Amino acid sequence: MHLTRRALLKSAGVGGGALLASRLVPGGREAAGADEESAAAPVDEWVPTACWIGKQDCGMLARRVDGRVVKFEGNPAHPRNAGTLCPKGMAQIVSVYDPHRLRVPLVRTNEKGSSGEWREASWDEALTLVADKINEVRDDDPKLIIWQKGRSKSKELYDEPVVEALGATRLGHGAFCSDAGYRACEYTTGVEGVLHPDFQHTRYLLSWGWNITNGGGNKLCWITWNRQLLDARERGLKIVVIDPRLRSAGPFADEWLPIRPATDLAFALALQNVLLELGYVDEEYLKNSTNAPFLVGDDGHVVRVGGVEAVWDQASARLKAYDDPTLVDPLLEGKVFLESGQSVRPAFEVVKEHVAQYTPEWAAEITGIPAETIRRIAAELGENAQIGSTIEIDGHSLPYRPVAAMAYHMAQQELGFQATRAMLGVFMLLGAVGAVGGQRIEVGKWKFDEEKWAKWNEVEIGDPPYSFTLKDSKFFPINSANPQVVAGVMQDPERYGVEKLPRMVIVHMTNPLLAYPDQKRAMDLYSRFEFVTVLSPWLTETADYYADVILPTATIEKYEGPIGGTDQYIDAVGLRVPPMEPLYESRGEIDIYLDLMEKVGVLYGEHGYLYYVNEWLKLVEIDEETEEVTPGPYALPLDQKPTVRDIFDRWAKGQGIEEGVAYFEQNGVLVKGPFKVTDFYGAAMDPPFGGVRHRLYGEALLRYREEMKAKGADEIYWQDYTPLPTWRPPTMEASPADYDLYLISYKLIEHKQSRSSFVPLLEELSGGQRLSINPATARARGIENGDEVWVESHNAVTGETRRVRVRAEVTAGIRPDTVGMPHHFGNWTHPWGQNRGPSPNEILFSGEGYVANTADQSYHVKVRVYKA
Repeated sequence: MHLTRRALLKSAGVGGGALLASRLVPGGREAAGADEESAAAPVDEWVPTACWIGKQDCGMLARRVDGRVVKFEGNPAHPRNAGTLCPKGMAQIVSVYDPHRLRVPLVRTNEKGSSGEWREASWDEALTLVADKINEVRDDDPKLIIWQKGRSKSKELYDEPVVEALGATRLGHGAFCSDAGYRACEYTTGVEGVLHPDFQHTRYLLSWGWNITNGGGNKLCWITWNRQLLDARERGLKIVVIDPRLRSAGPFADEWLPIRPATDLAFALALQNVLLELGYVDEEYLKNSTNAPFLVGDDGHVVRVGGVEAVWDQASARLKAYDDPTLVDPLLEGKVFLESGQSVRPAFEVVKEHVAQYTPEWAAEITGIPAETIRRIAAELGENAQIGSTIEIDGHSLPYRPVAAMAYHMAQQELGFQATRAMLGVFMLLGAVGAVGGQRIEVGKWKFDEEKWAKWNEVEIGDPPYSFTLKDSKFFPINSANPQVVAGVMQDPERYGVEKLPRMVIVHMTNPLLAYPDQKRAMDLYSRFEFVTVLSPWLTETADYYADVILPTATIEKYEGPIGGTDQYIDAVGLRVPPMEPLYESRGEIDIYLDLMEKVGVLYGEHGYLYYVNEWLKLVEIDEETEEVTPGPYALPLDQKPTVRDIFDRWAKGQGIEEGVAYFEQNGVLVKGPFKVTDFYGAAMDPPFGGVRHRLYGEALLRYREEMKAKGADEIYWQDYTPLPTWRPPTMEASPADYDLYLISYKLIEHKQSRSSFVPLLEELSGGQRLSINPATARARGIENGDEVWVESHNAVTGETRRVRVRAEVTAGIRPDTVGMPHHFGNWTHPWGQNRGPSPNEILFSGEGYVANTADQSYHVKVRVYKA
C-alpha cells in the first residue's frame, strides 16, 4: 500500500476533488519549495486514532504520507469495531480536506437574523471578544452564560470543567435524544443508560423502535451492535420488531409488529397484564431486589416504620422495616389491616390491580396490534425467561433470564418516560433486569450511580423565581434541560416565574437550527441572545444566522478523550490522537478552552479550569466528607498552562500506563480484558445490585404530582407524574380529523446528526429527503412514487400549522396511518448539502404537549399529506 505524492495530487480526490493543494497542508513538501521529482521517497506510515464523525469513536488507523492523511481503516485491536469501518468512518476524510472548512476566526459585520457577513480575525482578537463578553455576564450572574453541546467527545475536559470554571449553565442535546429513557432507568434502577440486551446470552429480543442493522443503539453507533446481533442470531436469538416502520429488519427479524406511533406505553402495560395473568413472576427478585413488598396506603404513599419503608412479614404476622434483619418472608399480594385500622397493600398488589385494566383487547384498539398477538408475545416472553433457572459463569451461579428489549430512541415521544418505566416493568416482573441474558442498561460494567438514584427521588420543587431551564420548578421537576424549553421561557418569562434570562451562549459541536425539532422556536431563541459564539469546523446554519464570533475547530486533527472502548463485554479505553496537524488556523477545542479560560481569568488556581480537569480526570483524590483535595503524582499544577498532550500524558500515567500518552499514540486503545462477571451483571454483585431496591412503584412521582398541583401547575405538566405508568392519549390526538396521519422521523445510518450531511459520498448513499408513505395511503390521495407532496403538521395545543414540500417514496414497510421523514437534511450554508430537501424539524413542535414530563422532546405530530 504505497501511494506516491504525484498520484495523490493527480487523483480525482476524495468526494469530487475535496483534497486540497499541498501548499495548504502542514508538512507538504511543496510548501517548502522542494522539487517533487528529485525529492526523497515519501514518509508513509500508519497512525492510530479514533473516528470523529460517528457516535461510538471506533478505533482507526490513519495512513499518513509526508504528514498528511490519505486514508482511514479500522484498527483491528479495538474491541468496538475490530478492524472494520462503516461508510461514515471511511468518508470522513472528505471532512478533513473539505475546502469549505473555516480557516480563521470570523467576526460578524452585519445584523443577526440573516445570512452572515464576516471579517477575519486573529485568534487573540476573537478570544478577547468572547472573554470580554463572558466577564461582563459573569459580573451580572455567571448562570446567564449557556454552554451548549451536541456530542462533546471529551466530557472530562469540556462539559464539566468549562461549565464549572465559568459557573455557567449547561444545555445538551439529550432532551432531543433519549433523556426520557435515561431518566426512567436512573429513577428505576440507578443505572445510567436506556435498554439493550446481553447479546451473548439473550434468546428472545423485543426490538422496540430499534433500527436493527441501521441504527446503532444505547451509547454505541452501528458496527458493534450489528456484529453482536448477527452472532446472536446464529446462536438462535428470536427477534420481534415493534415499530411503525419495518426499517432494515427484513431478514434479521422473525416478526414485525407495526405498532401505532406513540402507543408503546399501552403495549407494555398489556404485556404486564398477560404476564401477571399467566403467573410469569420472579418472586425472589421482586421480594429481595425491588420495592414490590413495600406497603402502600390508600393515599398511594408508602407506609414507614421509623422512617424506613415497611413490609408485612408473613412469618411473624408483623409490620417490619424492609431492612429488618429478622424479616423472613415479606408479603407480595393481598391486603393487610394495621392496628390503626389503616388498610395497606404491597406495591406488587397495587401493580396487579393497576394493570388489570390494560387488557390485550384494550391495547389492540390503541396500538393496532391484535389482542391474540399481544397475548402470544407475552406468553413467549414468560416462557423464554425461564424463571427460576440459573447458569454457571466463572464459578458463579447466576439467575438466567434470556429475554430483553433493545430500545433507545423509542423514548423520543410524549409518554417516553413512563413508556420506558413500563417496559422496564415487564422485565422486572420476569426478574430479567441485570440477570444473565436479561435486560441491560449501561454499556459495560453495571454501574450504580448513587447520586442520580437519590437525585430523582429527592427533587425539591421550589417556588418562583425559577432558573430559566425550569429545573426544580412546578413545571418540569425531573428535568432534561431542553433548549426549546428555554426558548419558551424567553418568549414569556413571567408565565414561568423566571426573572433572569440567559444573555450569551457558547455553542459546542452542535447546530441547533438544523439538528433539533421546531426550527422556528430555535431561531427565536438564538435571536434573543446578546452574544453567540460557535465552535465548529464549518459555517453552520446556527452560526450563519446568529453567531457573533465563530471559532474554527479541527476535525480529527486533535487530541480528545478519554473515549470509551468497550464493546460492552471487554473493558477498554481509547484516545483520539491527531494523525496530522490541524489544517489552516483551526484548533482543537481543548486548546481553545485553555486559551479562553486564561483570558477570562479562570484557568489557574482553586476552582479554575485546571482544578476541575484534575478532578474529572481523577488526577486528585477528594475526601467526600471534608471535600479536601489531595493531588496525585500526575496532577496538573494549578499555576502553569499545560499543553493538551501533557494533560493526556498525565491522565494516561494516572491510569497506570507507564508510557503515558505515547502508549495511545502507538496503539490507540488500551484493552484491559473482559469485565468480571461480578462487575458486569447487577444480579452477580454482592449483595445483588449493591443492595438497591429497584423502584417498581414510584412513590416520589406521586409526591411531585401533589406538589405541582398544590403550587398551581396546569394539568399538562403534572398529568404524567404517576407512581405507576398510566396510559392517556397523546396530546397530538386532539388535532382535527383531517390531520389523519402520524408523522414520525428517523435516522439514516449513512449520516450522523448534521455534521455528515454535506459529505458527498454519504449524500450519494442516503438518497436525499423523502416521505415514506404506504401504497394504500398514497393511492387514496392520488400520489405516486416520486411525486412532490406537501406535508402539513398541526399543533393540537396552539392550532398552528406548518408545511414542507418533499418527494414521496411509496413503500409497504410503513403503517397506512403513518408517514416518515429522515433527519439530516435542510442545510443551506454548505454547498454540498444544499437542495437535498427539508428537515422534518421544520414542522415538529416543542411547546407544551410536545415537550412533556421530564422536559423531553416528542418526535410525533399529526399531519395531512396532499399533492403539491
